[in-house]
Amino acid sequence: MSAVVCGSKRSLFDDSSSPRSSVPLVSPPPFSSPPFRLESTNQNPEEAKVEGSEKEQVLNLDGTEWVELFVREMMSASDMNDAKDRASRALEALDKSIKARAGADAAMQSSLQQENSMLKQQLEATVQENSLLKRAVVTQQKRQRETEDQSQELQGLRQMVSQYQEQLRTLEVNNYALTLHLKQALQNNSSIPGRFHPDVF
Repeated sequence: MSAVVCGSKRSLFDDSSSPRSSVPLVSPPPFSSPPFRLESTNQNPEEAKVEGSEKEQVLNLDGTEWVELFVREMMSASDMNDAKDRASRALEALDKSIKARAGADAAMQSSLQQENSMLKQQLEATVQENSLLKRAVVTQQKRQRETEDQSQELQGLRQMVSQYQEQLRTLEVNNYALTLHLKQALQNNSSIPGRFHPDVF
């Protein structure tokens, strides 16, 4: 197992078991990004904790930084076997980085799918509720129109009743006047002896 150390003069995948020669193949050129290395696991817990954080930094490198990392490792190799070993560990780290990102992307995709499914359900519920509200509004408007029609009809009936009552009062007054006239006529006829109106008897 290996871990990442940042800011060291040693290279990315240094290993105490790797053979060393007195002169490296090529001196590494300076890079703008800080160097990384993977150390052996023969270390104390505090160093392991630091390595875990730095390993996470390596796994989060972008494409250009991975290229610089590979170039630096190859230029830091002491011989062909060391170069192969460094390349193998670098490829392993790259594979872990790809898998980690793929896992994160898959988790994000799953989360987005769940959120999309929830939004669809909410949308369907909203559409259904909106449809129910529309039907309720139509029913309410229909009832309101019926109530208005009934109110107008009732108002018309009230006006007719008022007119009939007025006509009834007029007829009653006329009838009363006719009754008085009739009584008066009968009294006048009865005051003249020997003369009787043929229609009265």
